[in-house]
Amino acid sequence: MIGPLRTGCAAGVLSLALIAQGASSHPHVFVDGGVDVVIRDGSVLEALEVTWLYDPFESLYILASLGVIPDARMQLSDADRARLIAHEADWSDGFTGSAHLSVAGSDIPLARPVSFDVHLTGDRLQVTFRRDLLQPVDLSGRAAEIAFYEATYFYAFSATHRPEFLGPATDCSTDVIHFDPDEQAASLQATLFDLSREETPSIDNVGALFADRIVFQCA
Repeated sequence: MIGPLRTGCAAGVLSLALIAQGASSHPHVFVDGGVDVVIRDGSVLEALEVTWLYDPFESLYILASLGVIPDARMQLSDADRARLIAHEADWSDGFTGSAHLSVAGSDIPLARPVSFDVHLTGDRLQVTFRRDLLQPVDLSGRAAEIAFYEATYFYAFSATHRPEFLGPATDCSTDVIHFDPDEQAASLQATLFDLSREETPSIDNVGALFADRIVFQCA
C-alpha cells in the first residue's frame, strides 16, 4: 500500500518513477476497470459509465507528479481531488478513451467525457467518468458491444468489473468476453512488449486486437 508521502520525499519518488517508466516496455500503463450501461425506458441506451483503476505504480507516479499527498487514512483532500480530476479530464484531441461502442456491428459515436471523479482504492487511483451517446439507441432485439482498449496499446485495459445496468433495464443481459490470445496474437503481443517507451506500434488501432469485450442486449 502507498503510505502517506512526506513533502520532502515526493520529488525523490517521482524521480524513481521516471527512471522506471523510461526502462519499461510497451504497454506502459495497466488499467483494470469496466463499463456500466445507462438505460432508460427499458431498452434505450443513453450513456456509458466508465471506471479506470490504475496499477499501483502508475497511481504513485500520477500522485507524485502532481504533488498529491494522501493523508494517513489514504484519503484525498478536496484540493487534491480537484487537481487529479483536472489532470484526468485533460484529454488530447487524438485520445478517444477506452470504451468503443458498436450496436448491431455499427460504430456508435460518444460525446466527450463528463462527470469525472477520483478516489483511492488501497494503493490504486480510481477514475470514473460518463460518456453520453450523441444519439440514444434503442437496443430492443439488437446486440451491443463495448471493446475496452486504447488504440495505441500504450495503456493495457482489462475488464475486471462486472458490468451493471443503471436504470430500468427490461429483460436485458450482459457479459464480459476476455481476450484469449491465439498463437499469432501472443507472438504480436511479445513483439509489442519489446518496444521502448519512445516507440509506437506501426499497426493502426492495434489495441483493438487485444481488447476485452463487454456484450449486452435487450429482448
